[in-house]
Amino acid sequence: MKDMAPYFAPTPAPAAKRGLCTDCGLSRTKDAAKCGMACQFIKPDYPAMEQQVQGRVRGSGDELFFGPMKAMYRAALNEPLEGAQWTGLTTRLAQKMLETDKVDAVLCMAPDPDDVWKPMPVIVTDPSGMAHVRGMRMGYAPLLSLLEPAAAAGHKRLAVIGIPCQIYALRRIEQDLGFDSITVIGTPCSDNTTTANFHDFLARLSDKPETITYLEFRADYHVELRFADGRQQLIPFLKLPLSDLAPDFFPLTCRTCVDYTNVLADITVGYMGGTGEQWVIVRNDRGAAALADLGDEVRLSAPADRGKRAGAVKGFLENTKRAAGGLPLRKMPDWVRPIVAWLMPKVGPKGLEFARARVEMKAVETVVHLRREEPAKLKNMVPDHVWDIAAPYDLTPEEGERQNP
Repeated sequence: MKDMAPYFAPTPAPAAKRGLCTDCGLSRTKDAAKCGMACQFIKPDYPAMEQQVQGRVRGSGDELFFGPMKAMYRAALNEPLEGAQWTGLTTRLAQKMLETDKVDAVLCMAPDPDDVWKPMPVIVTDPSGMAHVRGMRMGYAPLLSLLEPAAAAGHKRLAVIGIPCQIYALRRIEQDLGFDSITVIGTPCSDNTTTANFHDFLARLSDKPETITYLEFRADYHVELRFADGRQQLIPFLKLPLSDLAPDFFPLTCRTCVDYTNVLADITVGYMGGTGEQWVIVRNDRGAAALADLGDEVRLSAPADRGKRAGAVKGFLENTKRAAGGLPLRKMPDWVRPIVAWLMPKVGPKGLEFARARVEMKAVETVVHLRREEPAKLKNMVPDHVWDIAAPYDLTPEEGERQNP
């Protein structure tokens, strides 16, 4: 594909292996020494970075959960793009920026030639190349290792599509990179795993996992699978074999992530608050301009907001405490599962309340797992606003666990 330059292969190995590392790519660059300052999992400073990127720190209300914003929408392209995970809004935003000469190149993920589920960082310079990067991947991929090749190629204005741990590091070093502009289209992320682990998960969902072409966790409490023969299958969350997975299926980094909603992006595009469509958080003028450029290609409406999240979060906290303590997860009797699976989409939190529930779940999960596995890191890794989010569930900082109360 001549319009996609796959710079992944030549990048060097990480400079050093650390216990908490998602291989964002910074350690593969000449600026590897900046990992200690830039890494989200060492000593993040979200108030300072929110001020730097968004012009202010997060406020109260929904900004406590989702970060600084100008607006939130339920959104979808009027004409869905072939091969997209939802309607293709994320890649279309970047493609439009290339078409209108707003950026010279887009840094993002494409499928590895040997494994469609494995992410491979690429630089896209031709708008048609964005068609090749649609869809979901699972696994670590050193996106920031492309910054040096992008600069060497003469690109001055970049768009970057990335997950929170990549974007935090990018924003920390952004002012030293020498690019004229960087527009970030962020996607939410709460749990990642290796591509090999993901294949094991697929094998637990189907006796022909090689025929699965699409997987999505939906806001209606189902996982959607699509197959090469055109079949579609919906699996209720409660029937997923999550308790059968290896204890380290999700690495500690993902179990202790404090930025589900990618608060340092210019625009965040996900699904949690979308109620069957996509959820868009416009964070600043750059993000607003990118969305406005799509014009009537995209339909926007107010997000839904229904239900109560407290019960679901308390149940998640109980299971997390058991898992972190080495105890088996409580399994619901098989005869009850269909009943609860039928009830959850009808009485569970929806829209923004569903998104708030997921952010609270990540907050309590972070505290529980760090206390169990890396207690010395709590003081530096957990921002004040995460303690505030966890407080309603009786998770408050103990002595020495909070840096700046």
